[in-house]
Amino acid sequence: MMLGIASTIVALVMAITMIFVRLRMAKRPATMKKIILPPLFMSTGALMFIFPAFQITWLQVFEAFFVGMIFSILLIKSSKFEIREGDIYLNPSKAFPVILVGLLVLRIILKLIVGATISLGETSGMFFILAFGMILTWRVTMLFQFLQMKKSVI
Repeated sequence: MMLGIASTIVALVMAITMIFVRLRMAKRPATMKKIILPPLFMSTGALMFIFPAFQITWLQVFEAFFVGMIFSILLIKSSKFEIREGDIYLNPSKAFPVILVGLLVLRIILKLIVGATISLGETSGMFFILAFGMILTWRVTMLFQFLQMKKSVI
């Protein structure tokens, strides 16, 4: 129970941090590096699967990744680039914080439902995959949009 509460608090802190990072990112020109690095940094969390408590079936991996891809649609829709002074900037959406908090609440509800049927380790593994699927899909789409816009700037 305490681990579930702690993980929820960590997720909330991460969501709030992401909101502030996103707002700061809008003040500086976007770069490929800034788009690609977050999923790469997050991928190190996959080391959790070395431990048996976190290992999940391939079906669970595909389910969690697919749900993450579905959730990413909201993030993709709230991420638009614009050209200012010859540079490409991520245009901050006023809906982004609301979307992020809404996704967090939805994830917590799903976590409570799924956590009632499988172990905490498996739940953690599935929700890591879900978050990674969401971030990866969102960032790959952002990279594609950025590269398309970059062609028009040059």
